[in-house]
Amino acid sequence: MPEIICTTVYQFPELSDAAKEKARNWYRDLGPHDDWWDAVYEDFERVCDILGIRLKTSPVRLMGGGTRAKPCIWFSGFWSQGDGACFEGYWSYAKGAAACIRDYAPTDATLHGIADRLQAIQRWNFYQLAAEASHRGRYYHEYTMSVDVTRDSPTWQPPTEDAEEIVTEALWDLARWLYRQLEAEYDHLTSDEAIEEGIIVNAYTFTEGGRRFG
Repeated sequence: MPEIICTTVYQFPELSDAAKEKARNWYRDLGPHDDWWDAVYEDFERVCDILGIRLKTSPVRLMGGGTRAKPCIWFSGFWSQGDGACFEGYWSYAKGAAACIRDYAPTDATLHGIADRLQAIQRWNFYQLAAEASHRGRYYHEYTMSVDVTRDSPTWQPPTEDAEEIVTEALWDLARWLYRQLEAEYDHLTSDEAIEEGIIVNAYTFTEGGRRFG
């Protein structure tokens, strides 16, 4: 015979502190929504454009049968040795990059420094440098990026002796910067404040002990 069982359920603010913690842990285990990194990637693409980096792309199949170009950006994180971020792209001189990056991110000293270093090494090479960054291996961090630096000189002058090291370190620093932005976004999305907001917005209900009910 069927039975009718009456259960009292609670909104999140009505729970005890211990039950709230259990509810938060349940929601946190669901993880952030798919493609939570999209906003970080969009910001990174804009930064690359300012610095003169054209990201490589790869085709991604869409559900409707078509394809779209996906920037070659990867990361792994956030708690294991070897975690990090990397990208593939082509870098060349971008006029006014140092000033433009300050307009775009006025308080970000890391981006300012990267732009200044790239600008300085271009100046020493008469703005003729170009570089290609490629990913290698099965891990995703800055050291999996190989950087090939060339100089488009009409008199066949090679790059200055320090050009490859400076450009490589600048692009590696940019990959490190990207990883820190991703980590900060993930920390925000999994913070108690964001978790509680998600629970309340979705109107989840819980038993007195904090177990999800509806």
